[in-house]
Amino acid sequence: MVNSPASPSSLRKAARRMPRRRLDFVPIRAIPPTERARIVQHLQGLEPHDRYLRFGYAANDEQIQRYVDGLDFERDQIFGIYNRRLHLIAMAHLAFALDRQYASCAEFGVSVQAAARGRGYGKLLFNRAVVHARNQGVGMLFIHALTENTIMLGIAHQAGARVHRDGSESEARLMLPPATLDTRVSEMVERQFAEANYAIKQQAKRVRNLFKRLRAAPVADAASDALPPAP
Repeated sequence: MVNSPASPSSLRKAARRMPRRRLDFVPIRAIPPTERARIVQHLQGLEPHDRYLRFGYAANDEQIQRYVDGLDFERDQIFGIYNRRLHLIAMAHLAFALDRQYASCAEFGVSVQAAARGRGYGKLLFNRAVVHARNQGVGMLFIHALTENTIMLGIAHQAGARVHRDGSESEARLMLPPATLDTRVSEMVERQFAEANYAIKQQAKRVRNLFKRLRAAPVADAASDALPPAP
């Protein structure tokens, strides 16, 4: 018996029934200080409740600007996930302790735009920060979050962190093992991959902008030709 080929409509229906796959390896780039404006745009683009969960209070635009202006890129590490248009859709701040007494401690914070939720970006950024923290000799990672921020606290709990709840606020503490050859190599590979991916997106954006200008040029020329000659 020979099976008849499936029709295009039946293939589309079957595809819709299939679960969506999520990429396990998403390029996560270390954000340089030259991109403070992108960080501001990302954080100010968060919905009010997301700002509340990220900062622990309803941060306004001015407070977000001060936060970004105060970022220490030499001491801390800022990670980001970009879409194909180079919009920063998710970012994490790994802040190292100022006090030398707690030099082996760091704090983690993350934010994801509403349109990019459900893809596991928060967990991916957390895992990336953990690897970097281990490679920097950090032995304990802190997460200060509102108790209602169940997603962030759930990520920490799944990683083995101890979560201490105190009313509306919670603190998660994750003990980190020492760095290994694997953590050092994996971070190096991921850093190179993220930079290469970013460069490709930059080039693609330049090409798109060029095509836009070329498409708009004939229209502008035609409009100028339609004008009467100057007296």
